[in-house]
Amino acid sequence: MMDLFALSTAINKTIIEAGKLVRSYHGNIKQSQIESKSTHDFVTEIDKKTERYLVEKLNRIIPEASFLTEEKTVEETTSSNWRFIIDPIDGTTNFIHGLFPVTLSVALQYKNETVVAAVYEIGANELFYAIRNKGAFLNGFPISVSSETSLEKSLLATGFPFKNYDRLNAYMKSFEYLMFHTSGLRRLGSAAADLVYVACGRMDGFYEYGLNPWDVAGGAFIVLEAGGQISDFSGRNNWLFGGEIVASNGRIHPEFLTALQKTLSPN
Repeated sequence: MMDLFALSTAINKTIIEAGKLVRSYHGNIKQSQIESKSTHDFVTEIDKKTERYLVEKLNRIIPEASFLTEEKTVEETTSSNWRFIIDPIDGTTNFIHGLFPVTLSVALQYKNETVVAAVYEIGANELFYAIRNKGAFLNGFPISVSSETSLEKSLLATGFPFKNYDRLNAYMKSFEYLMFHTSGLRRLGSAAADLVYVACGRMDGFYEYGLNPWDVAGGAFIVLEAGGQISDFSGRNNWLFGGEIVASNGRIHPEFLTALQKTLSPN
């Protein structure tokens, strides 16, 4: 296998450069640059431009790698052991409205297992990254999940369903339950940011459904390397392609899952 430290360094440099591109457009998006993929689901010219930039630069790092990307600027192939999973802008609605967080996410897999990941939040200029079995870092300093053991004292993050409303009633019940049984809920508008904030202990847990692999691949790996736990709503491991995710510091995970299962039925 290639040197993971060298790969991480190269990926980090690439995502920061791409982040500078995104930052230069933040708050300056014209209506003509915005497309609607579906109801409440937007993409900008900058999403596509950033994705093309990332694909081009990452392809130079591992020429044989395949890509799984949000905006489909490159066709996915299955012939390589290496695969990049890319979200060029996670938090596009925030980006359009001049809000933060806005993140870029890259996960590198080897034989379908993530080995390196990076998430860059452009507002605070924060680079979160992780290397398999070597831990997680924020701007070069080691990070770890929180030590909170009680769900009641935990601060949680979530996302609002914006395309798939099939489970909306149950999801609203989960909001109500957790509002009464935690320290609070936050909705930041970027799943990648939610995940890395769990990784560094700012949040104790996060849950959401209706997500795609590029939304969660990088951030979830960083949570795991920071000592946290990841599952789907049923407690199993089908979170990357299963459309639902629960992340936590690990200490509250059983109680967190129990609370969710009071209101949410697994797929």
